[in-house]
Amino acid sequence: MQPFKTLLRVRHYEMDALGHVNNAVYQNYLEQAAIEHSEYLGVNFDFYRELGGVFVMRRVEIEYLRPSVAGDTLEVTTWLKQMRGTRAFRCYEIRKQNQDDLLVTAEALWVWVDTKTMRPRPIPNVMLDKFLNIQTSTTRGN
Repeated sequence: MQPFKTLLRVRHYEMDALGHVNNAVYQNYLEQAAIEHSEYLGVNFDFYRELGGVFVMRRVEIEYLRPSVAGDTLEVTTWLKQMRGTRAFRCYEIRKQNQDDLLVTAEALWVWVDTKTMRPRPIPNVMLDKFLNIQTSTTRGN
């Protein structure tokens, strides 16, 4: 599955006591990249509402390799490793814009849940079609 890239600017209030991006903030970056990827594919909140479901992050594993600081522009790359049943496995890489060195790698398990019952249910076919029929690499900048 093809990667999606987006750019995010690090804000001052996201720093920790050491002057680096707080580790917990990276999960927000991962979620934002997943949302932007969905929106790029035409899957917005109205689409989710029509289907009566939503993806929720059930588990995330983040490896912190290098720090980033306020003012950095980060390139967040995400791609779907697998989608089946109720689950979607999404991978991530974060780098400073125009640099090769990785700052963060991550993998998250997202689960499709019914918005009324908040119970997992199979990912709808229309959603699978939207995500799995991507033919070209996509990039989006903020």
